[in-house]
Amino acid sequence: MRIIDMTQLSKEQIKEAAQILTCSIPLGWPTLQDALEEISERLVPRNTLLAALDGDVVLGWGGVLAPTYNGNVFELHPLAVRSDKRTQGVGRALVHALEEAARQQGGLTMYLGADDEKEGGETSLANVDLYDNLPERMASFSPSTHQSAFYMKVGYKIIGVVPDANGIGKPDIILGKRL
Repeated sequence: MRIIDMTQLSKEQIKEAAQILTCSIPLGWPTLQDALEEISERLVPRNTLLAALDGDVVLGWGGVLAPTYNGNVFELHPLAVRSDKRTQGVGRALVHALEEAARQQGGLTMYLGADDEKEGGETSLANVDLYDNLPERMASFSPSTHQSAFYMKVGYKIIGVVPDANGIGKPDIILGKRL
């Protein structure tokens, strides 16, 4: 597996990356066209988009958006890995490469938002009143099948929650890591 800048991908590989995004996060990008537009919007010089390849096949990809807070803070957005390649180190390798790209640009912190918006929720923060005793809810947080479990395994911590970000009982969980 090798990781390259997505500006080096062919049009067909960009389409593969878009298909991975649509399959991985259909609530955010339900159609191939939505995913292609996301890549087009993000694939600009101020952002860093990296893809993991096996030969010429795209296994996954992720992005680091332009820095904020005087260049100290970067957002990891998005991260998508082919379903048949998950749990094989592709996501971990991409996250590490994206973190290194942010470090090289002077980044001190990386953060991301992880929406818990599936019907019924996935985490212990879904379908509860987060305005009622949030510290206790945070102390007993359970990610279950949610993507936050992956990010916590690679060193991210919950640094905030936006209650009802995606509707009543559907929070956005903010995770961060010092680079």
